[in-house]
Amino acid sequence: MPPAEVKKRLRVVLVIVVAIAAIVFIVLRSLHEKTPDNLLVLHGNVDIRQVDLAFNASERVESLRVEEGDRIKTGQLLATLEKERLQHQVQQAGAQVKAQEDVVAALVAGTRPEDIRKARAEAVAAKAEADNAELTNRRLQNLAKKEVVSKQDADNAKAAADSSRARLQAAKEALDLAVAGPRKEDIAAAKATLNALREALAVANKNLSYAELYAPSDGVIQSRILEKGDMASPQKPVFTLALTDPVWVRAYVSETDLGKISIGTKAEVTTDSFPGKKYPAWIGFISPTAQFTPKSVETREVRTSLVYQVRVFVNNPENELRLGMPATVAISLGQEKQERAGQQKRP
Repeated sequence: MPPAEVKKRLRVVLVIVVAIAAIVFIVLRSLHEKTPDNLLVLHGNVDIRQVDLAFNASERVESLRVEEGDRIKTGQLLATLEKERLQHQVQQAGAQVKAQEDVVAALVAGTRPEDIRKARAEAVAAKAEADNAELTNRRLQNLAKKEVVSKQDADNAKAAADSSRARLQAAKEALDLAVAGPRKEDIAAAKATLNALREALAVANKNLSYAELYAPSDGVIQSRILEKGDMASPQKPVFTLALTDPVWVRAYVSETDLGKISIGTKAEVTTDSFPGKKYPAWIGFISPTAQFTPKSVETREVRTSLVYQVRVFVNNPENELRLGMPATVAISLGQEKQERAGQQKRP
């Protein structure tokens, strides 16, 4: 057989061998990847909530106590603002409250005994002066009738007597007010003013407390946005916090598989980053509305088919799952039937 013919036949055999190997590989791969009938497999991505942390006051940043990547605990102090201006506001409001408390205390206590004795003495002096002026007026009026004194002197004596009687009346009323003490309306108004000032003091203290930023929950500092000396405000976040609990996988289930799962259904989550490691999980949310299959989800169905979003909550004690990480969710479809059958057997 000519060498050329031998080479040609060898090439044909080689092509056939390669084709057979490819077919065997595809068959074995399909058999390996075939999903059992009692297992529902979903594909999605790890999702973690993020929180923007900002001061509830406007002032310059004094200190930042955490860095990007730091794990923090609930209630941990993260940053502080300059407090001098806020402390002055607290002191001012406190002084106003103290002054008004003294006013209220004086009104509630009533008129001091010393003031009452003074008012009584002034009333006695006014009466004596009025009596003397009245006597003088009578004498001069009699003398004026006899034309012993001038009419002008008689008129002056009468005016002095009238003025003395008016001063006596004023002294009596002042004594009555001193004995009666402050009016209830004045005390109520003073107390209302005191309550308003106390509320202003509470607001000042609250504003002072806003100068400290605490962690609302456990998590990891993802971004540190402001630095020392920056002007902070409620509209300007200082940190971005990634919450480590809860962590879930955002996946999508087709309409035909929707009836196979329910809230609380157990599952297992695996990732390419940690091959062979399975994370216990459960379905915590199923969307009540359908949507078109997102482009980021790889499924065997047509892209335009309707799917429902599900959230599969995952136990992540070692903080291995990261935001956006691709994940596979395996759900055993027989677990609910098994659990229900077990419950029916119980007495």
